[in-house]
Amino acid sequence: MEYVSRALEAVQGWREPAPSHPALQPDAERFEAAWSEFAERMGTNYPFHHPRYAGQMLKPPHPVAIAAYTAALHANTNNHALDGGPATSAMEVEVVEWLAEMFGLQGGMGHLTSSGTIANLEALWVGRELHPGKAVVYGANAHYTHSRMCAVLGVRGIEAPADVAGRIDLDAVEELCRGGDVGTVVVTAGTTGTGTLDDVARAVSFRERYGVRVHVDAAYGGFFTLLADSGLIDGGPFKAIAGADSVVVDPHKHGLQPYGCGAILFRDPAVGRLYKHDSPYTYFTSAELHLGEISLECSRAGAAAAALWLTLRSLDLAPILSAGVRAAQAWAELIRGSDVLTLHREPELDILTYFPTASSASEIDAASERVLQNGMDSDDPVFLSTLRISADAFAAAHPDVEMDADGVRVLRSVLMKPEHEPHVPWLHQRVSQIARR
Repeated sequence: MEYVSRALEAVQGWREPAPSHPALQPDAERFEAAWSEFAERMGTNYPFHHPRYAGQMLKPPHPVAIAAYTAALHANTNNHALDGGPATSAMEVEVVEWLAEMFGLQGGMGHLTSSGTIANLEALWVGRELHPGKAVVYGANAHYTHSRMCAVLGVRGIEAPADVAGRIDLDAVEELCRGGDVGTVVVTAGTTGTGTLDDVARAVSFRERYGVRVHVDAAYGGFFTLLADSGLIDGGPFKAIAGADSVVVDPHKHGLQPYGCGAILFRDPAVGRLYKHDSPYTYFTSAELHLGEISLECSRAGAAAAALWLTLRSLDLAPILSAGVRAAQAWAELIRGSDVLTLHREPELDILTYFPTASSASEIDAASERVLQNGMDSDDPVFLSTLRISADAFAAAHPDVEMDADGVRVLRSVLMKPEHEPHVPWLHQRVSQIARR
């Protein structure tokens, strides 16, 4: 509450008192009834803030980001044109420069977006414009947004297989590139299912060899670039991003931001020419570049830029990211010594996949669903998620399990809150208790 109070105090210094209008005053009784219902309904959410929530990629933003967003909302700036958000547009330029430096893409071009989906759309759109008529290749491990956006853009999308480790099969991708029909290759730095890292360096080599564009979807894993030299993770894929043509990262994941904050960065600023358009009533307040001139989106919340700017100025993200990686590694170690849980994949970032120990795929699938439901419904709840693994992939990873089903659900925990680290023993004990029952 202290941060929000400071935000409201700051607003008083920005705004000249303005006359009110009776049409803006809600009916008191109507508002109270609506607010009561609102508060009650919001109370039905899962406890995303608490360590017992170890399910999807969900957590509240940092209070610093909430404060900046709350304060900026009172001005409600629009970062499309400078006259709609002069202060927050400048902040956006600064945070994009910070992100570019993190990835080694200084001198490039980029901007914030409303989501990673829109950021990926822009990357594939640029690829289409520069390689018209050519296909986009993405892996079976990639986020579904790429196949969907290919359909939106009218581009042929080709799904390359994933290897046993869950990475895009770059041998298959290279064979496709040799044919000359591929315009863009998408690789992932931190898949949303298991946190797997594709071989970005090898993919980047295809650009010089075959003339393709290389796009890195780092929506989930991008900020782990800050740990590339830490020894906690494999830093190679993140260092190789500097040689890619474009990269997407979502500050609303590991950047501690509210939803509505993604980012796209291009190595070559010349792609900005593709965005050129005419708007007779904007872009007149400055000869400098307006963010709307390098974005497919028009109106965009300046509050998102303000929140990210204040967060990056106030906090170091590396220790927060490190805690999540250590939590996943510590829980994996406990599972390796368990008689009721089996590790599915070694964690590469902060996502852990595992399953109740059983002899057949059908038993594992049913047991994973029971643990998921019983965990949420207990008096001492723990919130997990499940991930469906294809029969071929699961059989390759676990040859001793009888494959009597066409796919297997395993348990999945995203340990993206630093508060997870000290609670790993409890999480392991609680999930083990439920699995044993």
